[in-house]
Amino acid sequence: MADQKPPTSSPEKATEADTTTTTTIPQAQAQDDVVLVEAKHAADTEHETTLLRAIKLYPKAIGWSVLLSSTLIMEGYDLALLGSLYASPVFNKKFGELNPATGKYAVSAAWQSGLSNGARAGEIFGLIFAGWAADRIGYKKTTIASLVLMIAFIFVLFFAPNVKVLVVGEILCGIPWGAFQSVTPAYASEVAPMVLRPYLTTFINMCWVIGQFFAAAVNKGSLGRTDQWAYRIPFGVQWVWPIPILAGLVFAPESPWWYVRHNRREEAKQSLLRLTSRNQPGFNVDETLAMIEHTNELEKQLKEGVTFSDCFRGIDLRRTEIVVGIWLVQTLGGQNLMGYFSYFLTQAGMDPSNSFSLSMGQYALGMVGTAGSWFLMSRVGRRRIHFSGLCAQFCLLVIVGCLSFGGNKASVWAIGGVLIAFTFVYDFAVGPVTYCLISELSSTRLKAKTIVLARAAYNASNIFVNVMTNYQLSSTAWNWGARTAFFWAGSCLLSAIWVYFRLPEPKGRTYAELDILFEKKVAARKFRKTKVDPFDLRSHGEKKMSLEKMESHEGKEIEA
Repeated sequence: MADQKPPTSSPEKATEADTTTTTTIPQAQAQDDVVLVEAKHAADTEHETTLLRAIKLYPKAIGWSVLLSSTLIMEGYDLALLGSLYASPVFNKKFGELNPATGKYAVSAAWQSGLSNGARAGEIFGLIFAGWAADRIGYKKTTIASLVLMIAFIFVLFFAPNVKVLVVGEILCGIPWGAFQSVTPAYASEVAPMVLRPYLTTFINMCWVIGQFFAAAVNKGSLGRTDQWAYRIPFGVQWVWPIPILAGLVFAPESPWWYVRHNRREEAKQSLLRLTSRNQPGFNVDETLAMIEHTNELEKQLKEGVTFSDCFRGIDLRRTEIVVGIWLVQTLGGQNLMGYFSYFLTQAGMDPSNSFSLSMGQYALGMVGTAGSWFLMSRVGRRRIHFSGLCAQFCLLVIVGCLSFGGNKASVWAIGGVLIAFTFVYDFAVGPVTYCLISELSSTRLKAKTIVLARAAYNASNIFVNVMTNYQLSSTAWNWGARTAFFWAGSCLLSAIWVYFRLPEPKGRTYAELDILFEKKVAARKFRKTKVDPFDLRSHGEKKMSLEKMESHEGKEIEA
């Protein structure tokens, strides 16, 4: 058989193949440039969007975010409910023990700690579950599953025959509460533009206060009862929230950011359309989607991975420390005294009925404070609000401690008045701005997991705080009374010092801009004035260098 030569390409075919090879990279670059231009235009538009225009463009997003955030009304209700029930004679007789010294029934400090910390322990499990589930099945499905669990677990509280079963009920109810804590701020920060972000995230604090107000109102209404319904009605009221929320949430859209992180571009686009109003001039859904994709790709370039361990690596270690610290400040700033307001005042010598009345006034003023924070945050930076609020809380706690030496009815009423002022300051500054900060300062790819870690640390610290507070206030333990405020004034001062040196200013920044500020390791006090251009980094940084290397490599192959 004659030898056969391998087939050779004709010059025309070789030229065509080389042309295809050399034009592939420029075409990809041109496509990326188009996406970059769209993303930059969307970011510029977001910077220029006014509050009124954002409300007109995103009314559906506002509604869905409010619905999801309302799940936290239940947690605010129950945690305030427990603190108030400790002042109820019927509750103490059912679940407490007779104190020979006073001749009255009271739940011991140990069981008070068990009840309060049982819910916190359950919340840690719920946070871990939500951190895993939210990344895999989305915010919406995670919340729906948690609401179903909530409906079932309330039965344990309602029919608890003794304090031991009551603790079990608090642990079980804490699981869905923990899920709500991590999902709601993440969802609120992702479904709306930058100008609406502080309003939707701080509304979460409003939900807490609403729940606390209802707890005080229900307790006051059932205070005159002498049967089991004095405490069963307050527990049963918790069924009011999850059923209507669940019915509405079935129709809610998932976060478009979640879809982008899972490479489901078309579904992300449909989600954006469901979150916005149709036929609004100046809005381009493809540009907004390009901005989300650009931010996601930018974060992937800066650091890879979306696991819990990634929260402690590279630039995300600092972001995790800040978000965890912000929530620890909430527990260490003395805000635990608000949840024990009625009990605190009764231990100081006030009649239970009057303490419940003042408690309702306290939470009503808290709602006013949260609404006022919306006005404040549109004009003042988050860092300044947070730091100033902690300084004001420190001063008020010192005043409460000094009033404890009065020893008469007038001083007790004065303590109540100062604590109401404390609640207003907290809900005007520290409380609501915390939810805004933790949503903005965590990266979008690690947002859910960072919030889970931070909230878990918050709940763990609350276990310490609750034990301390119960022993400080209980007549069967240390019985410090209003002098407890001195202890928390000290921890509040330390918190203010940490905030001054570590908390950066995210106001007016897109997520991509914040990514660059953290990547460049800008000091916390210089965040506000530092100028960055994430689009310049994308177009002139690593990607361009990679492109040049690829073109050089292709050129060498062609020459060969």
